[in-house]
Amino acid sequence: MNGTIRANIKKGTPVKIVLKKDQRTGILTEGVVKDILTSAPVHHRGIKVRLEDGQIGRVQQIIQEEE
Repeated sequence: MNGTIRANIKKGTPVKIVLKKDQRTGILTEGVVKDILTSAPVHHRGIKVRLEDGQIGRVQQIIQEEE
């Protein structure tokens, strides 16, 4: 799913984000959304979120849960 659309992201959603320090390298960090920090409905670089472990970054991928 697309990480640039706020409606796709909810608290508890597993995601991969890029941290500010990793923007040049593109290294992704995996975690679960605690808070959504971007108020706009769409952001071209990804919706900014805080993970449950406190890290903040922009959503690059939403991890699909296996059914």
